[in-house]
Amino acid sequence: MTTFEGLQAPDFSLKNETGNTIALTDFAGDKYVVLYFYPKDMTPGCTTQACDFRDAEKDFSELNAVILGVSADSEKQHGKFIEKHGLPFSLLVDEDHALSEKYGVWVQKKMYGKEFMGIERSTFLIDPTGTVVKEWRKVKVDGHIEEVLNTLKSLTNQ
Repeated sequence: MTTFEGLQAPDFSLKNETGNTIALTDFAGDKYVVLYFYPKDMTPGCTTQACDFRDAEKDFSELNAVILGVSADSEKQHGKFIEKHGLPFSLLVDEDHALSEKYGVWVQKKMYGKEFMGIERSTFLIDPTGTVVKEWRKVKVDGHIEEVLNTLKSLTNQ
C-alpha cells in the first residue's frame, strides 16, 4: 500500500453537494485540509463519523483547517445527508471513484461473504503547502476525530 505521508497530496477538483467545484488548490498557502473518505451517506458508521466531524468543526476551524468528506454518492444524496445532520462542511462527489483510486482507498471489500469494490474509510491531513502530513487508513470511527484534532494541534503548536 502506498503511503502519501511527506508527499504532495494528489490534486483534486470535484463538485460538492451544491454543484460547486472544490479544488485542493482553493486552500493552498492558507489552510490545512482534513480530507476524509467514507463509504456511503446515511449509513450508521458514516453518519457517526460525519456528526463527530460536525461537532468538532469549530475546533478544526480555530486551527485553520477545513473538513472535506468524499464518497461515491451523488450531489443530491450529499445534500440530503448534510441537511438531515446539519453538516457545516462540504461533501465531494466521487461517483467514478477516480479520486478514491488516486488516494488508494478504492479497495476490494468483503461483507456478508460477498466481495465488492468500495471506499476504505481513510483520512488525510494536508498542510497549506499541499503536503500530506498524516494519513489514517482503515479508520475506526470511535475516537478518530480526536486523533486527527490532536495531530493538528501538535502541528500548529496549539
